[in-house]
Amino acid sequence: MKTVLLTGFEPFGGAAINPSWEAVRLLDGWSGDGFKVEVRMLPCVFGAAAEALLGFVDALRPDIAIAVGQAGGRPEISIERIAINVDDARFLDNAGRQPIDVPIVADGPAAYFTTLPIKAMAAAIREQGIRAGVSQTAGTFVCNHVFYALMHHLRGQGVKAGFIHVPFLPEQAAAYPVQPTPSMTLEEIVAGLRVAVEVAVATGADLVQAGGATH
Repeated sequence: MKTVLLTGFEPFGGAAINPSWEAVRLLDGWSGDGFKVEVRMLPCVFGAAAEALLGFVDALRPDIAIAVGQAGGRPEISIERIAINVDDARFLDNAGRQPIDVPIVADGPAAYFTTLPIKAMAAAIREQGIRAGVSQTAGTFVCNHVFYALMHHLRGQGVKAGFIHVPFLPEQAAAYPVQPTPSMTLEEIVAGLRVAVEVAVATGADLVQAGGATH
């Protein structure tokens, strides 16, 4: 039985909810063909989030580890390709920290690629009528911070790992100052994550199909 670790973030920036946590918590204990899901929450704090995630990884020793975060303004479930070695926060995290141009791992590689079958995952989610795609940037806030830390920690261990961003929930989008703002229902996000997990468990080599970006 394979163990799949899913993490979501606590709310941040004064928000009451975070769709990443609202979605993954509904998958706690879910089991499928040869796997079982374990769910944990991460603080939206530089340093502490990575420490928590790596602690969960060491305790559970998962076969697959997927961190999930909020990407307000994006219209689809975004499966991230690459994590870069820099914290560059536009605003404060939940502990009042704002690192600017600071490496996540001193003397670490510039970047890590995910080891998830990202194109197969995105394609399978779209087949269910849910918007999804491959993203070329996880940003430089706490999401990218934990993504990079996760890949650095697991390098060479053969564990599939990566990061997925999810859109605002409709109630968040309705209150956002910039309108119209894309959103996705919680039911769609949960369904998309279910598909992502199933494909990650079952798929070896990724699909070879166009999925890049021009900008």
